[in-house]
Amino acid sequence: MARDIDILTLGCSKNLVDTERLMGHLRAAGWLCHHDPEEPRSRTAVINTCGFIGDAKEESIRTILQFAARKQAGDLDRLYVMGCLSQRYAKELPEELPEVDGWFGKFDYTELVSLLTKAPAEGFQRQLTTPSHYAYLKISEGCNRMCSYCAIPLITGRLKSREEEDILREAEWLAAQGVKELNVIAQDLSSYGTDLYKEHRLPSLVRQLAKIEGIEWIRLHYAYPADFPYDLLPVMAEEENVCNYLDIALQHTSDHILGLMRRHISTEEQDRVIERIRREVPGIYLRTTLMVGHPGETEEDFTALKEWTRKMRFERMGAFAYSHEEGTYSYLHYQDDVPEEVKQGRLQELMAIQQEIAEEQQQTLIGQTLRVLIDRQEGDYFVGRTEHDSPEVDNEVLVEATDELQTGRFYPVRITRAEAFDLYGVTE
Repeated sequence: MARDIDILTLGCSKNLVDTERLMGHLRAAGWLCHHDPEEPRSRTAVINTCGFIGDAKEESIRTILQFAARKQAGDLDRLYVMGCLSQRYAKELPEELPEVDGWFGKFDYTELVSLLTKAPAEGFQRQLTTPSHYAYLKISEGCNRMCSYCAIPLITGRLKSREEEDILREAEWLAAQGVKELNVIAQDLSSYGTDLYKEHRLPSLVRQLAKIEGIEWIRLHYAYPADFPYDLLPVMAEEENVCNYLDIALQHTSDHILGLMRRHISTEEQDRVIERIRREVPGIYLRTTLMVGHPGETEEDFTALKEWTRKMRFERMGAFAYSHEEGTYSYLHYQDDVPEEVKQGRLQELMAIQQEIAEEQQQTLIGQTLRVLIDRQEGDYFVGRTEHDSPEVDNEVLVEATDELQTGRFYPVRITRAEAFDLYGVTE
C-alpha cells in the first residue's frame, strides 16, 4: 500500500523543479505524493520554502507554524522542511521550531529521500506538478552577480551550470512525457556556461533545444542585461519554436541607483541592450522586473524611473518594494532610508503606469488572430496563453466555450475584447 505525503511548494519555479525531483524519487519508492493539497490529509508533510525577501520568509514561517499546529493537535506525525529558508537559516530555525522533524537545505533533498525511503536517491527522477503540456527546465543554480539587495547568492552560492548533455536529456524526457512548452529558467540565464565551458553557451543550448521533436514553445526566463549574450538573438529570430519573449530583470534606470545596486551597467548601456534586442528580434515581448525604494532612492530617481517606464513601454512588467535582507551588501553598507509607506506608494504609482500601458497595448490586439495554447477550463471559458505569456505570471486568453477545446492543444483565436491583463476571443 502506498504511503501518502503532502508536499507544499512556496516561492519560484526553480523551487518547483526541486519539489518535482523530490516527488519523482518518492514515487519511485512507492509513495503517493499530494502537491499543494487544498486540504492537508497525509500523516507526513514536506514544506519547500522560499527565503528571498521579507514577505516570502513570512509566508514560509507561517506555513511551517500551521503544520506544526497540526502536529501538536495529533493530525500529523512527521514534518520536514527544505528549500531556501532552511538553507539560509540552517542554525537558527531548528532552535526556534523544534516541532520540525528534519531540516534540509536547497540542495540536499536527496538526503530527505534517503531518510523517508531508507534507500539512496539514485538516477534521474521527476514527477511533474504542472499541466502535462508545459514544464520548467532549470539549467543552472546560483549567481555571480552579487547585486546589493539580493540574498540569492547567499542561499544558492555561485553560478553552477548544468552540462548541456544533461539538460538536453531531460528536455527529451519531458518531450516524451507530452510536454510541448519548455520554460527555461535560471537565476542568471545570461551567464549560462561561463563557469563550466568558459564561454557563453546559452545560444548553443537553445539552438539544440529547438531541435527536439515535440517541443513547440521555448521561453526564456531571467536574463541579466550586463554582459548579455547577443549571439542568442539570431537564435530567437530564426528558430520558430523559440518564443518571441524574454524575461530580463532590469530593476532601475537611474545611474545613481544602478550604481548603488551594483548592477555593473549604466543607464545608457542598459538602454542599448534593450534597443538591440528589440531590433534583432522583431515583435519580441520583453518582461522585466523593477524595484522601488532601494536605499538612497530619491524623488528624482523615482521620477526618472517613471518616465523611463513610460518611454520603454515594456510588454510585461512587475515591480516590488526593496526588502532590507540581512547579509546582503545593502544590509551591511546602506541604511534602509526610504520609509515603508513611501516604498508602497511608489510601487502603486509605478504599477498604475504599467497598467495604463498594458491596457493600450492589449487594445491593439482586438481583431487579430493569435495562436493560443489552452491550459484549463473555467466556467464558460477555456483559458490559454499566447507565446508572449508565461504560466502563472503573465496575461491569459479567455476563449468562449462554444466549441469543445482540448487542454494542451493550440488553437487560432480571434480576439474580440481586451482588458489590461486578459484577452477574450473565439476560435476560428
